[in-house]
Amino acid sequence: MLFHFHGAARTTTGSMHVMDINGTRILLDCGLYQGKRKEAFEKNRNLPLDPKSVDVCVLSHAHIDHSGNLPTFVKHGYEGKILATPATRDLCEIMLYDSAYLQQRDVEYVNKKRARQGKNLFEPLYVQEDVDKCLNHYETIEYDSPTNIAPGVSMTFHDAGHILGSALTTFDISENGSTRRLLFTGDMGRNHMPILEDPVVVDNIDILLTESTYGNRLHPSEEDVKQKLTELCRKVTDRKSRLVIPAFSVGRTQQLLYFLHEMWREGRLCDIPVYVDSPLSSKATDVYRKHPECYDEDAIAIARDSEDPFSFARARCITSLEDSMKLNDMKGPVIIISASGMCEGGRILHHLKRTVGNENDIILIVGYQAENTLGRRLLENTVPIRIFGEEFTLKAEVHNIQALSAHADRDELLKYFRNMGPHVNHAFVVHGEPEQAEPFALRLTEMGAKNTVVPEPGQTVEI
Repeated sequence: MLFHFHGAARTTTGSMHVMDINGTRILLDCGLYQGKRKEAFEKNRNLPLDPKSVDVCVLSHAHIDHSGNLPTFVKHGYEGKILATPATRDLCEIMLYDSAYLQQRDVEYVNKKRARQGKNLFEPLYVQEDVDKCLNHYETIEYDSPTNIAPGVSMTFHDAGHILGSALTTFDISENGSTRRLLFTGDMGRNHMPILEDPVVVDNIDILLTESTYGNRLHPSEEDVKQKLTELCRKVTDRKSRLVIPAFSVGRTQQLLYFLHEMWREGRLCDIPVYVDSPLSSKATDVYRKHPECYDEDAIAIARDSEDPFSFARARCITSLEDSMKLNDMKGPVIIISASGMCEGGRILHHLKRTVGNENDIILIVGYQAENTLGRRLLENTVPIRIFGEEFTLKAEVHNIQALSAHADRDELLKYFRNMGPHVNHAFVVHGEPEQAEPFALRLTEMGAKNTVVPEPGQTVEI
């Protein structure tokens, strides 16, 4: 059994791992790398393995750093199935088309400058026709439904509680007369978070492939979210200013709407308009409405009362570019939720350009910000702040709510693995920057996991 770690090794983006078992090559995730524009462009374009060599792909969830390079894979010759839950497939449909649109738009922008400079023009990673072909490869599998995917390999999806349709994946493997069970966490969710069920605990794991995004960090409690949102709403109401929230279209936006809905019902939300300015977020929220089978009891109760968990009297979705542009001239108080979550593209850049230099405005970061992204620079006030090539001095207040994270923190991960049982003979710690992954690997070893490794990018390990 061979493992190859091509992405999300000592970093949090571009998830891509390969298992060679019984002559079958299984790809776990195929995500886009996000970070410095030139580096990301080169990494995503130059695939680390031949797509034709892969027999089957297992997709943990729809986030673009896990699914976003699948159309490139198909474009370059992948012919196998892409196995995913039904909700993941539905989310991928809207997200991959959106990704193709952004690829084309970004390349058109860059090519205008390159044409003036007499340089060769770039091509997008993929276009919408490539997404059409990619979606034909999807085969959906429900949670808790063991499925034979290769000789001696049975796979089962379990609810990961991260985003809609996200899966912890177990592989029951018979090889050379022995049987082992492998767990690939994908992105591990959290207990007691809104909308989704808690992560399902599996046991008897021999080989563990786990994320470590927050492997050395703790999140504050959920109640802090409402308290912090209430305080910030009051601030912008008093100042008649703007609260701008960069949020991932899938998962984080729906969480925010759910919390704001609860605050509205409880009388804790000031009389302030809320705009969700992202066509993708609007489509993703419709997919969330389509899959109530993934809801937890509280969300089911709200839906049972004939209420929409993601809408309330002061909330409005913006889809047209014209209406989006009008928000830039709107006087406060106002809340604007827009994508992308790491501020690397999309409509949020226009709102940030309008906001960063105003000391009365507030920028609220509610998700993980990878290295070299604009979101990380805003959090750390790294000078200069560049948006669309222009430099800005950051005067707006920047706040951070980590309790909204859809990733389990250190103690939540350790509790999960404690409940799972300390029988792990091999553990691979991925999807985390070194300062998170390495301390977490040490704690797994202290809990009894054997042969714990934080793999390097491109590393191959044989078991």
